[in-house]
Amino acid sequence: MGSNFGTHFCWDGNTALEQLKFSHDCTEILKQKPWLKSQNTQCMHTLSKYETCFKPSYNKIVHSSQVGNKSNIMSACLLWSSCLFTPIYCMFSINSKFVSGFIAMVIAACILNFYQAIGLLVITLVTAFFLLWDWMMERYGDRVWEELSPVRDLFNRNWFWIRWVVCVLLLVGVVCWLALDTAKQGTRQLVSFAGLLVFIFLMVVFSKSPFRISWQTLLWGTGLQFVFGLLILRTKYGYIAVEWLGKQAEIFLSYADVGSEFVFGESYADHMFAFKVMPVLVFFSTVISILYYVGFMPWLILKIGFIMQVTMGTSPTESMAAAGNIFLGQTESPLLIRPYISQLTRSEIHAVMTGGFASIAGSVMGAFIAFGIESSHLLSASIMSAPASLAISKTFWPETETPCVTVTSSIKLDKGDSKNMLEAASNGASSAAGLVANVITNIIAFLALLAFLDAALSWLGAMFDYPQLSFSVICSYLFMPLAFMMGVSWEDSFIVGELIGLKTVFNEFVAYQKLSELINKRKAGGPEYVDNVKQYISVHSETIATYALCGFANFASLGMMVGALSGMAPERSTDISNCGIRALIAGSVSSFMTACIAGELLPLLCGLPPLFLCDGAPNIGTDHQIQANGNSSFKPLQLSKSTFLG
Repeated sequence: MGSNFGTHFCWDGNTALEQLKFSHDCTEILKQKPWLKSQNTQCMHTLSKYETCFKPSYNKIVHSSQVGNKSNIMSACLLWSSCLFTPIYCMFSINSKFVSGFIAMVIAACILNFYQAIGLLVITLVTAFFLLWDWMMERYGDRVWEELSPVRDLFNRNWFWIRWVVCVLLLVGVVCWLALDTAKQGTRQLVSFAGLLVFIFLMVVFSKSPFRISWQTLLWGTGLQFVFGLLILRTKYGYIAVEWLGKQAEIFLSYADVGSEFVFGESYADHMFAFKVMPVLVFFSTVISILYYVGFMPWLILKIGFIMQVTMGTSPTESMAAAGNIFLGQTESPLLIRPYISQLTRSEIHAVMTGGFASIAGSVMGAFIAFGIESSHLLSASIMSAPASLAISKTFWPETETPCVTVTSSIKLDKGDSKNMLEAASNGASSAAGLVANVITNIIAFLALLAFLDAALSWLGAMFDYPQLSFSVICSYLFMPLAFMMGVSWEDSFIVGELIGLKTVFNEFVAYQKLSELINKRKAGGPEYVDNVKQYISVHSETIATYALCGFANFASLGMMVGALSGMAPERSTDISNCGIRALIAGSVSSFMTACIAGELLPLLCGLPPLFLCDGAPNIGTDHQIQANGNSSFKPLQLSKSTFLG
């Protein structure tokens, strides 16, 4: 590199390498004498001398780009970036050589092919913005907060009236929007909206302390859920963004196939679950561990948690745990606040457990994407369930004690014990081994148990001339009202109710496995009814089921959650056990609320934005068309051992 600089790139008797050394010297001086101190005269003088390289280096970039000399372009960009960003290195204590090289790469990529470099440029600018924002908040945040004290005092004096005016305006807006939307698409959205109100009403009625409910938390949580859903499902750019992220996630997770093929051979896909789906867990766990080591995951979780804390009025610990559940599993997210678990109030413990039951881990999401479940809806469900879990948990078990941790800045998230990135990757892969073994053994046990229950119930039903009796049939009738309240059509509500029952009693893997089979049958284009038994459900019902099943709320997870939290805080094991059942119910209701909002916002007609129903799927039609096409002799889908084991 040095000889390349010296050969292609020198002016005024100095080689580029010498100029870079001069930049390093400037950086060291600036580090020793910070920006705004009066002693930085020498530093600024040195910097002003060094600025003489700006213009010649820029001219060299332009000239090299015109003649197509890529080596000169990279050399000039490296020198120019090291000149231009020397002060910034000092502000953020960043390695100057690394940043100079990275910025030079971005500049050179934009010069050579700007269209192809847009993604890299956007990532760079977003990263720079948040670095600058964090630096400004750390340095001037307290001062800005003090300057805004008159505005805060004004809001505090008139908060009662402001709150009621905002609530009335929001209520009027929602009613008007529902009226206009119902006129366009039919009454199905009203069913979903009514179901949302019913779920909230039930949580209020059976609340631990109904008169201590925080309405700010409930309204803001439901509002954030609705806003996220509106942006994702009803705006063109929001849906395109989430769809793009989902596709990128699918492409990224597909790299796990390389390791699977190497270990299991070219026919690894013949054993879909064990050799294709499970390696995704290992790969994603490795990536999450690396992101923890570099500090990205703690930073992102703190930002999301802070937003929920400020808007919903929840404590920092439960907000951070809820934010962590977007990416982590039910037993991993409490590790973020492990030093504080023994100090949590019972309501906070309930909130932490509810957040774990209301969402799924990122690694498990990768497995569901490998099943063929729509990635964009899984991402949307994970994001929307975070505020919902806090809203429902604080309604079902309101806060009656004083939280010990009340300031976000006092929370320090652990980055793990890894000493370097390679160790972090290795630890992530090793930790996934237990998860993979746990999933596989549970699937084997639960499917075997399900087959036995079906056989036993069929034997019992044959005595009453109903050999079709099975566990799935019982679930379909028990949970059918819940599915219908979410906005699923009457014909599909039995099958979706069956999926909810499988997920609650067994686990989400069994339910999503069954949902993926229904999706494949619809895409295959076979008959909708065989012997009056429905073979698949509509795209609308599939999507609502995707949201409703997106959570760890099942009895097996309840044992795992209680065991994990009790291990972290043995002295609180009694409180943790007492919160378990209520948290399981609250987590399920949080997922159902997300499904209600999805059902309320999903377009019913192919052709309405966003156009996610037009990929070869059948036209769902209006409510009247659905009723006309329905089969009055509907029977729930019968399950057998071959249904699950293929």
